[in-house]
Amino acid sequence: MKADIPELPLETMELQMGPSHPATHGTIKFNLKLEGEKVLDCDVEVGYLHRGFAKSCEQATWTQVIPYTDRLNYVSPLINNVGYALAVEKLLGVETPLRCQFIRVIMSELSRITDHLTCLGMAASELGAITVGFYLIEARELLLRIVEAVTGARLTISYTRIGGVKHDLPLDFTEQVHQAFLKVRRILADCDRLLSRNRIFIDRMSGVGVISQETAIAYGLTGPILRSTGVSYDVRKAQPYLVYDQLDFEVPLGTKGDNYDRFVCRMLEIEQSMRIVEQALKKMPLGPVLLEDPRIVIPEKDGVYNSIEGLMHHFKIIMEGIQVPPGEVYLAVEGGNGELGFYIVSDGGGRPYRVRVRPPCFIAMSAFHEMIKGYMVADIVPTFGMINMIGGECDR
Repeated sequence: MKADIPELPLETMELQMGPSHPATHGTIKFNLKLEGEKVLDCDVEVGYLHRGFAKSCEQATWTQVIPYTDRLNYVSPLINNVGYALAVEKLLGVETPLRCQFIRVIMSELSRITDHLTCLGMAASELGAITVGFYLIEARELLLRIVEAVTGARLTISYTRIGGVKHDLPLDFTEQVHQAFLKVRRILADCDRLLSRNRIFIDRMSGVGVISQETAIAYGLTGPILRSTGVSYDVRKAQPYLVYDQLDFEVPLGTKGDNYDRFVCRMLEIEQSMRIVEQALKKMPLGPVLLEDPRIVIPEKDGVYNSIEGLMHHFKIIMEGIQVPPGEVYLAVEGGNGELGFYIVSDGGGRPYRVRVRPPCFIAMSAFHEMIKGYMVADIVPTFGMINMIGGECDR
């Protein structure tokens, strides 16, 4: 007869993960309540970066804010540029030339692809699939070289201007994009073969970090996290801006709302972004890329250096700023991680009176505890990776 073996007592342990943990980027702390390795609860603390984005913007002219927006989601800075510029243009009541709108769409989609490639590559690497990480960063490098050829920089690009973009595309831009996309599609096919039937990868991702449609909507989640639950919400479709309503693309959806669905949604979105760029290149008309409005646009350098009128014009816009009519506006674009919104208030002067950003990362981190509750400590990093938290955007 076996002796009765008493059950081991269950103890809860409180553990702090981060902000010095390498996976938390130095900007996030998880206050965990554990039972063994099972996560009972997770209180998320953000705010270790101390950016002060909004107040910095309120001390600068409207144009000087553009470099600050680069540093929100610095993995896809062009989308930040475009979102802010569109919000200011809405206050001004102006619309940029058609060619400029196509260029903004093209550059935004290239930026979205680089964002997704970074997220997926690092997420795969954190699960041990470091080959996939190297492959996807190689694909990102192909596109960053194109971004650099257009803007002169890789991450902090400051390419957009209120009223247009800094300059037109290079002459061989279409061929550069065509060659890069051939290689990117080949790399994505290789990564699909490496992961889609990989038992370890699927076991670590599938059925983990699940969030329901109702919970996702209640928390205001957007982007691939919301779409992984099956909700078809994309700002480019729901509230079309620029020329997205003239382009044909699909919104990839998941079914379970788990980490695997989020991974696959982002993979499929890369192909849709490439489709958008290819269509836009075919449809893009000739024409100016900046408004011809001296109240908004800085004059060409030739005019500044060779005429007193050009010099005065330049001085007024630089020192006093564009005079934006009083009012307030909220404008949202589809960022790499979801709805990226800019709420701006003008008092009629050359500086923003108030700037407020709706960053998708910050909203997603508020729901992180819902995704990780009941799962294991080992599931924290892949779930956090699929949120794709960007410190500059989350901690403003």
